[in-house]
Amino acid sequence: MHSDRPAPLGLKIAAACGLLFLHLPLLLIFLYAFTSEEKSYQFPPPGLTLKWFAVTWERPDVWQALFLSVRVATISTMVALILGTLCAAAVSQTRFFGRETISLLVILPIALPGIITGIALRSAFSLADIPFSFWTIVLGHATFCIVVVYNNAVARFRRVSGSLVEASMDLGANGFKTFRYVILPNIGTALLAGGMLAFALSFDEVIVTTFTGGQQSTLPIWMLQELIRPRQRPVTNVVAMLVVIVTLLPILAAYYLTRDGDQIAGSGK
Repeated sequence: MHSDRPAPLGLKIAAACGLLFLHLPLLLIFLYAFTSEEKSYQFPPPGLTLKWFAVTWERPDVWQALFLSVRVATISTMVALILGTLCAAAVSQTRFFGRETISLLVILPIALPGIITGIALRSAFSLADIPFSFWTIVLGHATFCIVVVYNNAVARFRRVSGSLVEASMDLGANGFKTFRYVILPNIGTALLAGGMLAFALSFDEVIVTTFTGGQQSTLPIWMLQELIRPRQRPVTNVVAMLVVIVTLLPILAAYYLTRDGDQIAGSGK
């Protein structure tokens, strides 16, 4: 039973303070991307300018880090979509001994601290004598991207009525056609949302990349290095603003795609 009474004033103030605490640092990043001061963070800024956007555009190291991050996130997401969907289908659509254990092992990488995952991957690559490269970063990111896709897909698989698949088979459709015309339309938005979240997580990952990237610098690693040895502080804020926008848009899209996920054809029948 829902109440139509307005929230108490104290609760509104507490909510506003919580939102301010969470988002004020982001607003400061956006503000200092426009500051005219190069070496310090004065508040209020002595002036506002757009020149740092032009400076950032001309920095080749920014573009190299950006392209590397996009490539890693794209391929990691593709790997996660394939493996995460297959794992979700196996766990949700079949019954076998040890099913819950396998489900736990799939989600374990995202439950562990990132530094543990990074150390484990670095040790595995060293033992296997695998040199650190673009592909070691992709493998590192795929370990937690799979979990995001798996969680979205397994929840949606469990809402798809088994009678739909049985009806498709009874009407003569093979496994591929059943997946294409029956299962995929029902789980498509969940996979898209999972892929977007996986891309966002991979794009701004720092800890695992530190252990698996070798000498390569993705955009978050570049930002970390610039904070330690800054050349032009506002450039870092411009790049940080870009990262916020790039990661926020997929998360918002994923939210809107999955908020009506319970309204699926055949659910509850």
